Amino acid sequence: MIKKIYRLKSPKDFRKAYQKGKSLVNPYLVLYCRKNQKDQYRIGFSISKKVGKAVIRNRVKRRLREICRLHERIFPKGWDLIFVARVRIKDASYRVMEKSVFDLVKRMGDQSWFNY
Repeated sequence: MIKKIYRLKSPKDFRKAYQKGKSLVNPYLVLYCRKNQKDQYRIGFSISKKVGKAVIRNRVKRRLREICRLHERIFPKGWDLIFVARVRIKDASYRVMEKSVFDLVKRMGDQSWFNY
């Protein structure tokens, strides 16, 4: 489980990230990122009903949370990150999801706006 200080929960914070944050996309996930005023990163997840029934959505969410917990060192401090699952993720294996998360975080670090 991700530690409480690293969780993004409030609808207000999600809304800010969606409206004022930057986004990166790959076939399985969309990553919204927004700078926060804290010393740590915060992560949130959004899995739409389009992805599948509750069992599928919960499986996807559990896998994404576990990937983030195991690889917490890859996330930049001072950012709010929201991973939004796309429909294709329901058929993806754990390794594909892991690679997808790594890809988005790496691309985030390569962006010109990242250093501001």
